[in-house]
Amino acid sequence: MPRIAFKAKGNILLLDLADILAVQAEGNYVSLRRRTNPHLVHASLSSMAEKLKPYGFIRIHRSVVVNISAVEEIQPLPTGEYRLRVKGGKQYLVTRTYKHNLRDLAQLWVGSERLCG
Repeated sequence: MPRIAFKAKGNILLLDLADILAVQAEGNYVSLRRRTNPHLVHASLSSMAEKLKPYGFIRIHRSVVVNISAVEEIQPLPTGEYRLRVKGGKQYLVTRTYKHNLRDLAQLWVGSERLCG
């Protein structure tokens, strides 16, 4: 299981990437969102998105990256955007700029419904 290491309060913490549901930008920091308490890390979202991409994380918004294995549901919205629900019930908006990344959510799409044009 791949892990991420980061500094927190002078110590180095190690987290399993599978425990991270999403990464959200918060000023000059990113918040590693888990089911329990999030961790703030001094980093840019674009650098985190790049580092996490090979481990199954996709960018869905200018300020949000999600773990594709944590996504449970996709809801199309009338605006052309989508709403994702991750494990634990938290929801995130997928903006039109990043909707093409939704194709990476599953290895196999079935049925006649065409997703993410």
